[in-house]
Amino acid sequence: MTDSRELGDAVYVELWVSLASLLRSYTAAHGLNGNRQATVELGEERILVRHGERWLDLQRAGERVSWTRENGSDGVLEMTEAGRLRSRDPRFQNRDLHPSGQRPLAGDPGGLGHPESSEEEMDVMAEAWARELMR
Repeated sequence: MTDSRELGDAVYVELWVSLASLLRSYTAAHGLNGNRQATVELGEERILVRHGERWLDLQRAGERVSWTRENGSDGVLEMTEAGRLRSRDPRFQNRDLHPSGQRPLAGDPGGLGHPESSEEEMDVMAEAWARELMR
């Protein structure tokens, strides 16, 4: 019999694979016009995305996701079973949720600049990270 913890871990593994797939798709889409490509390496607990000098390193422990960028910005997020990424510390939610590590403008299309935003759809985050890496 499978206990709820094992079932929960399986959900996060599937979400992790989905996140890597989203990053592959969005970096490919953002690279089409300039004939540019990013590499996306997937492991059980790590996703590494590289494009030229830019990179994004994601590390997973259960539902916890730590991210680091080449510019030294970093953050900690939590995957939800609903397929969202949530800030683990509301004091740093804007820094954690924005892929560049900088505070976004209030009109940011992803809604990440709004102080009350502490959770974002995984595909929106993957697209924002891809856009930032491929610019």
